[in-house]
Amino acid sequence: MCRHVAYLGPSVSLRSVLIDPPHGLYRQAWAPRYQRHGTVNADGFGVGWYAHGDPDPARYRRAVPIWADESFPDLARVTWTGAVLAAVRSATPGTDHGTAAIAPFRCGRWLFSHNGVIDGWPASAARLAAGLPAGALLELEARVDSALLWALVRDRLRRGDTAAAALAGTMAALRAAGVTGRFNALLTDGQVIAATAAGESLWYRSCDATVTVASEPGDDGPGWAEVADGSVVAAAPRQVSIEPLATSDTDGRITVS
Repeated sequence: MCRHVAYLGPSVSLRSVLIDPPHGLYRQAWAPRYQRHGTVNADGFGVGWYAHGDPDPARYRRAVPIWADESFPDLARVTWTGAVLAAVRSATPGTDHGTAAIAPFRCGRWLFSHNGVIDGWPASAARLAAGLPAGALLELEARVDSALLWALVRDRLRRGDTAAAALAGTMAALRAAGVTGRFNALLTDGQVIAATAAGESLWYRSCDATVTVASEPGDDGPGWAEVADGSVVAAAPRQVSIEPLATSDTDGRITVS
C-alpha cells in the first residue's frame, strides 16, 4: 500500500533522489522489494520539495503512474532541493481517485504522506472525524483515509506538538478509538523528518550531512538500517532518534487491548 521517501541534506536534483537509485521510488512504483501488502503502486504519485529561501514547499502531483508521466524525468533533472518528500500510491478501496487524493498533503510548511490503510474505511473512522475541531473536515483535500490521518496530525501540529509527537499522539488516538490498520507516516517541514513504522517496512540512512527515511532502501549500498515495527523516528542530518510507538500484533497492526 504505497511507497514513500523523505530526504534532507545538501541540495541535490530530484532525479538523484527519486529516479537514479537502482531501487529508488521510481522503480518501487512497479517493482518494490519490501512491500508487505500489494505489489504495484500505479494510482498516482506526488513530490513535494523546498526551494532555497522559501519555507513553503512546492508540490507536483499526478493521478497517473509515475512511469507514465513523460515530463517528470526532465522536471526532476533540473529541480534541485535540500529537502523532499515523495510518494507513489496504491489506493485504498473505497477512497477517491484523482490528484487531490495523492500524497504529499500540505499545510503551510508541512508535507505529509501515509503508507497504509484504515481498516473498515470510512465507517470505522467516524469517531475520529467527530473528534476533530469544527471545520477540520472541510479542509480535507479528498475523501481518503490518508487525508483524515493528515487532519488528525495537522491538528496536533497546530496545538504545538513536535513532528514526532504529533505522529505518536495520532497513533494513540487511533488506538483509543479502536481503529486498526497500517499507519506508516512521513512528515517534514524541510528541517526535520518524523516517521512511523506501523505495519509496513521503514528504513533510514544517515551519512555525513544527509538523512533519508524511506519505505525501503533505494540501493544496496552501506548505511541503511531497518526501523523496528511499532516505532516513531525523528531525523535530521547527523541526528536520528527512534523510540517505541505502541504495542502491535504479529501483522504490525496497531491494536487496542
